Amino acid sequence: MAPLLLIAAGGTGGHMFPAQALAEAMVARGWRVKLSTDARGARYAGGFPQEVVVEQVPSATFARGGVLAKAAVPFRIASGVLGALWGMVRDRPAVVVGFGGYPSIPALAAATMLRLPRMIHEQNGVLGRVNRIFAPRVMAVACGTWPTDLPEGVSGIHTGNPVRASVLERAGAGYIAPGDYPMSLVVIGGSQGARILSDVVPAAVARLPDGLRANLRVAHQARAEDLERVDATYAQAGIHADVQPFFDDIPRRLSEAQLVISRSGASSVADISVIGRPAIFIPYAAATGDHQTANARGLVGADAAILIPESALDPESLSAQMAAVFENPQAAQAMARNALGLGRADATDRLVDLVTSLTERVPS
Repeated sequence: MAPLLLIAAGGTGGHMFPAQALAEAMVARGWRVKLSTDARGARYAGGFPQEVVVEQVPSATFARGGVLAKAAVPFRIASGVLGALWGMVRDRPAVVVGFGGYPSIPALAAATMLRLPRMIHEQNGVLGRVNRIFAPRVMAVACGTWPTDLPEGVSGIHTGNPVRASVLERAGAGYIAPGDYPMSLVVIGGSQGARILSDVVPAAVARLPDGLRANLRVAHQARAEDLERVDATYAQAGIHADVQPFFDDIPRRLSEAQLVISRSGASSVADISVIGRPAIFIPYAAATGDHQTANARGLVGADAAILIPESALDPESLSAQMAAVFENPQAAQAMARNALGLGRADATDRLVDLVTSLTERVPS
């Protein structure tokens, strides 16, 4: 029977997209793959290869809910761990890989108890809470962003952040610099949109010079509750905009964009750099350890992106930065080239090599 890879990942696109990339690669190499996640994570599993078995496990976080919900967290996690243990006894994984998020706890805990080959992949420049717990207890820590803040005594391996096959198909796609013709602006706020982008970006676009604004086509990802007002703001300014809660064709839209405005989640940064596009990043201010600022640091330092902290974000300043890109085609071209220079299109291959190498090591 083919070896089994068990992937454990939490319920956001930031965790699920690199997990999907690894699943695609391992299925192509003849491995069996299972995904261990919760109900929230299962919503992002539609893009996984159909061969991947999705197992929903009980898990919970202390970060949400009232007193009773928090009191039930240890029991839900324990139930998930017991279920994961039983599943691994029945069908023993060759390797277990955690991508972060509370739903990854049961599988990683069970793999630790059974002393199975195991590793984690951290997408951000600062370890998430769950990955920080397991970093000293796994055989390898793969890092998507470099450098990564690691616990004392833990060393990391810089693999980069895997991107989905649909992103790799657009890797290094030719960039058309801004000019006096239809241009595309893509606005993405993570897998669930970002309210602050919905508050500020439409007003910033409306402040652009008339000639520039007339050429602009906007694709804006917004929360469902913000769709109507965002769409109305663009319409009032005479701007053609496609406003949706989720785009399932982000790689195509990125490849056609002259500029991207985005949160600096790890997957977004990886996608933008592998395709090679100028970006304006607005890091999520409440991100644990300010990890989104750390994620953007490499592209900003390479003059591939502009960073605007939430505290400094307003329509006037954002509009000025957008105009600086749209009105300077040579600078925009250089930004795209610099972004591509930092992209790690081979990140999935590096992670695959690390996963397969664990099967040859004695677990502890």
